Amino acid sequence: MLHFAWRMAAHRITSLLAVACAVLGGAALITTTGVLAESGLSSQLPPGRLGGANVVVAADQEFHSDGEMPIALPERATVPTELVGRLAGLPGVTAAVGDIGFPAGLVDAHGTVVPVADDPASAGHGWSSTKLLSRPRVEGRAPTGSGEIAVAAGTGLRVGDRVEVIADGRPAAPYRVSALVQAPGAGVYFADETALRLSGRGSGNATGAADPRAGTVDLIGLRTKPGTEEWVVSAVRNRLNGTTEGTGLKVLTGADRGDAVAPGIGSARSLLVLLSTSLAGIVLLITGFVTAGALGVTIAGQRRDLALMRAVGATPRQIRRLAATQSSIVAAVALVPGIGLGYVLAGRFRTLLTDHGVLPPELPLTVSALPALATLLLMGASVQISARCAAWRTSRMPATEAVAESRVEPRKASKARTSGGLVLILGAFTLSVTPLFARTAIGASTTSMAGILAAIGLALAGPALVKGMGDAMARRLRPRVAAPTWLAVANVRGYAQRLSGVVSPLAMVVVFVLTYALAQTTVMAATSDDTRTGTLAQFRVSAPGLGGLPAGTAQAVREVPGVRAAAAVGSTTVVVRYKEFGSAPTTDSATAQILSPGAAGVIDLGVREGDPNRLTGATVAVSDEAARSFGAGVGDRVRLVLGDGTPVQARVVAVYDRGLGFGPLVLSRDLAAGHTSTDLDPSVLVRTDGSAATEHRLARLVAARPGLTLAPTDGVDTGQDTPPQVWINLAVVVVLLGYLLLSIANKLVAATSQRRGEIGALRLVGTTPRQVRAMMRREAAVIAATALAAGLVLSAVPLALLGQGFLGRPWPAGPVWLLPAIAATVVVTAFATVEFPTRRALRTAPASAVKAG
Repeated sequence: MLHFAWRMAAHRITSLLAVACAVLGGAALITTTGVLAESGLSSQLPPGRLGGANVVVAADQEFHSDGEMPIALPERATVPTELVGRLAGLPGVTAAVGDIGFPAGLVDAHGTVVPVADDPASAGHGWSSTKLLSRPRVEGRAPTGSGEIAVAAGTGLRVGDRVEVIADGRPAAPYRVSALVQAPGAGVYFADETALRLSGRGSGNATGAADPRAGTVDLIGLRTKPGTEEWVVSAVRNRLNGTTEGTGLKVLTGADRGDAVAPGIGSARSLLVLLSTSLAGIVLLITGFVTAGALGVTIAGQRRDLALMRAVGATPRQIRRLAATQSSIVAAVALVPGIGLGYVLAGRFRTLLTDHGVLPPELPLTVSALPALATLLLMGASVQISARCAAWRTSRMPATEAVAESRVEPRKASKARTSGGLVLILGAFTLSVTPLFARTAIGASTTSMAGILAAIGLALAGPALVKGMGDAMARRLRPRVAAPTWLAVANVRGYAQRLSGVVSPLAMVVVFVLTYALAQTTVMAATSDDTRTGTLAQFRVSAPGLGGLPAGTAQAVREVPGVRAAAAVGSTTVVVRYKEFGSAPTTDSATAQILSPGAAGVIDLGVREGDPNRLTGATVAVSDEAARSFGAGVGDRVRLVLGDGTPVQARVVAVYDRGLGFGPLVLSRDLAAGHTSTDLDPSVLVRTDGSAATEHRLARLVAARPGLTLAPTDGVDTGQDTPPQVWINLAVVVVLLGYLLLSIANKLVAATSQRRGEIGALRLVGTTPRQVRAMMRREAAVIAATALAAGLVLSAVPLALLGQGFLGRPWPAGPVWLLPAIAATVVVTAFATVEFPTRRALRTAPASAVKAG
């Protein structure tokens, strides 16, 4: 069987190239998705500033729900301070350090903030935390008293320099640099007593109030004697009541230590899992569609060979196995470079994510053989199933009928296939109504999925639809129509299955690009509209280099003449349990705004019920979509898990409309206090009287306070406010479109090349090369026009419903050039991939072409 398969493949190189390209591209896409998914599940950060600790005890930064994947908790949860002494006495422990991190920023003599760490919100530490660094090189001596600090060597400062420090929102204070520390992750180090006081873990914070984190540390790092690490880990777990489960603490060693450096890294990994999951569905659908189409064209060109083998005694099972074996040989050749290309693409995609701030640069990809193995299994199964299905009809027919039908197509399309395709199209249109009821990103994602399902339905029902179109064209032909036109229409009627095999992929291109791209731009437009309409403030005051705004900033802004309102705003992540589309309850994370009662003067949430000024204590406001998912309204209580893992019950005081712009939840400032990594306000929104004089006064206030920045809220900038997901989605569209077009081009070339015998027969009966070219061009025009019309019809319904649901109008938002660009792409692809193979076929002598075909 292998010998026969190899011989058949050797005589059909051109048509099998389409299969090879489909498999190569599909393998690359599936491998890329697999690498991203595996990285999201198992990638680890380097230990950074914890590189010198053998064992780290930290709070569990994940929320665990039965039967579901863990959810990352990005806000730092703490560890009781008294545990440091208990662990320090364990045999084998040479040092136990309770590490604390708090906002700290250096200000030079010119009032400029000097960068000291990747995250200013946790740059400040006690000197004892240097014991956790990996082989630190220290120049100078440890800071003593309340007037000395040690800084990272990369700051450009020298021992003995004087610098001002803004720590945890306190006023700038002068310090002397007593030491320079060179080690990965080094920041600003104070004397331990000073760090405890500045961080508020002692008696109070910058406002003088008792800090909810008093008596805690961020984590505990243990240094151990050589060879005792495993014993110490066991002893630590025993000291924590035998297990870390139930205590909320984790014992980390080796590569896992990097998780404790930055709690937000879990969110980055979760994003990779979410991204790969969302890509997987589309990638698998498109890959299966393209691979099945390429194999269908290839095996359709071998029907005569297969029919003759049936005539000489081959069984139906042998015919199907022969087709599958031949296809598997080609797939095996293409899989190896495809998988290699997938690993390269995954690296490029990671670079894109890090360049746009979606992933931390330190988070590496996990490279293993698992994605390659998954690709082998998926592509192998896809090729086997597609090849056997393509050969099914020929293998099941009696030998004489198979030989007779090997030169022509069945007169009637399969009723089951046509019905299945129409049902799939109807189901896709039904799915596309989701945005009318769910004005969320999940609701919008059904638009592209509905479009692709409709395109697959078109592929199934295509032969019947194309034949009906050909019959309609034939009835309208004039008696004296040109010969090429008559021949083109006759081919449309007689070879509807062949024609639909190239129309459907081109229609898929139209549907995919329009639904995927316009779904993204429509959601962005609706989100932008919500944000723009709801943001009453003209300016935003922030302090990115300080880790948060110094205390008293909001009050100072309010006192500027001409300022009508100013309120601190922030954001966090909460874990919620909800129902989507009437399904079983699910647990997920959601972004939540943090607002005070005075925020109503700078933000209009579009409140439809309740009063946002009642956002005090344990209260929340919810969007109308969230209210339906939670089954809660004003006065009801909802259960939440805050960003540090603390479960709470909060009363709903308002329901608002602008959930796309401001998120599904708004927490009161009181509820979030003590449950974020830092209690400093990230920014203050400012609404003024609109005069230039007030803007100048605000600018003077900001300039007088080191580290503060003033920016407009309208986003009219240098283009840096473009959301990262725009670039991610653009990259996905370009890669998938390139794969589709390459596969379609090869498929069209293969389909045209297989018509050499037909072209030779036409020339033998007197058709001139010019007439053949004219006939093929008319067929290309029919292909392009049909693909565009079908793609537009299948896209129009989902996009109209999306626009109605998100924008209140029956059309989406997006660039006007997109439709002409995709139309030009389809036309050029159709004509180029038909024209060049036709010209090549015409160079072959007619008799030789008929004999070879």
